[in-house]
Amino acid sequence: MEHKSSMANGGKPIRCRAAVCQKAGEALVMEEILVAPPMAYEVRIRIICTSLCHTDVKYWKMKDPPGIVPRILGHEAVGEVESVGDQVSEVKQGDIVIPTFLAECGECRDCTSNKSNICSEHPYKLSQGMPRCGTSRFTDLSGEVLHHFMFVSSFSEYTVVDVTHLIKLDPILISPDKACLLGCGVSTGVGAAWRTANLEKGSTVAIFGLGTVGLAVAQGARICGAERIIGIDINPDKLTMAKKCGVTEFVNSRSIGDKSVSQVIIEMTDGGADYCFECVGLSSLIKEAFACCRKGRGKTILFGVEDSVSVLGLKSIDVISQGKTVIGCIYGGLKPKSDIPTLIQWYLDKKWIGEL
Repeated sequence: MEHKSSMANGGKPIRCRAAVCQKAGEALVMEEILVAPPMAYEVRIRIICTSLCHTDVKYWKMKDPPGIVPRILGHEAVGEVESVGDQVSEVKQGDIVIPTFLAECGECRDCTSNKSNICSEHPYKLSQGMPRCGTSRFTDLSGEVLHHFMFVSSFSEYTVVDVTHLIKLDPILISPDKACLLGCGVSTGVGAAWRTANLEKGSTVAIFGLGTVGLAVAQGARICGAERIIGIDINPDKLTMAKKCGVTEFVNSRSIGDKSVSQVIIEMTDGGADYCFECVGLSSLIKEAFACCRKGRGKTILFGVEDSVSVLGLKSIDVISQGKTVIGCIYGGLKPKSDIPTLIQWYLDKKWIGEL
């Protein structure tokens, strides 16, 4: 399909293809759609490559709000700027960019603080449209509105993203197929060890779940100087990759007999890990992670739960009397525009083990 440049397009809608979620849990439908031109502070980009995150799968299955259809999913991507709206000077036509679901305006109280990564001017929310006005830039050919996802919607050949959600990228330094992983999973894991936990050299770490985020936590923990990195998973086939990413010990939670995972970790670490990362999003594993972080100073870092109404199930007396800390983590505590360049530099300096 031929795609016109922004100059030839003259600020008109672009007709392109997208994978649309029409019904929860059913196969995405490839169809032609219209992508409106960018409004003020917005950028229309041509998606070069995109990857699949578990969060996409989670909301694809979701039948009740905040799940909604029809919707264009996808939030890990790299794209090329096709056109920009008014008030956009940070990027121009032809620039390569990473869109992120988290904004960084660089000016608000929280963006200028080193204590938060959630922009107070454009806070993260599960919006169905653009962050400033809530309206959609997608319609099908009959005019029906197609909803956005996490301010990115990368399962389309073209999308529109607010400029506060874009990071300019030099494609010579890192290829787009690797850089797109920095839109969520890899950044979340590495950032969790680096920024959220502020993990120090010589620490003992336990990671529950060795998917993309868990392996990225291992990378971040190794870069920060952790001495022991214990990976917990039900799939022993992940061991080889886990070791490449920095995991020093592996626990198969299906091969520990009558003991709980927390008991095994406490025994292995003589009292508990300094940092426990729960990367699966199961309330049962959150309890286990909290149980095996060290009393008096241990930190349990959480990335998600089964659904928005799940409760942690931790006894208040345990949290108080054991002196442990539970920390919620979004995007690894990273400020996208400020911190992603550091992750790219680490990649160039070969601090990463293996490939992204």
